[in-house]
Amino acid sequence: MILRDLAHARAGDKGDISCISVIAYDPAEYPRLEREVTAERVAAHFAGIVRGEVRRYALPGIGALNFVLEGALGGGVTRSLALDAHGKCLASRMLELEVQADGSKAE
Repeated sequence: MILRDLAHARAGDKGDISCISVIAYDPAEYPRLEREVTAERVAAHFAGIVRGEVRRYALPGIGALNFVLEGALGGGVTRSLALDAHGKCLASRMLELEVQADGSKAE
């Protein structure tokens, strides 16, 4: 199962930082997101793209996780030679993260 089956994402970017929020469709799925979608797993998922720190902020009141990805945009939107390296593109990629269908921790 992929994250897209459980959540949607919103993104924004400023300079070389991308912020991606992952929001559970069903609040009952939020504990699974919190357990499985860690900063470490997101950093590994974006290996080769994100060159800095990945920080996660939990927003349980709205069933969301917010990730701050430093060094994610090739120096910044106006400096990058990459095609569409904006946060929206990274949010779509985030939703491809594998999660366990039964709620047990993914490897």
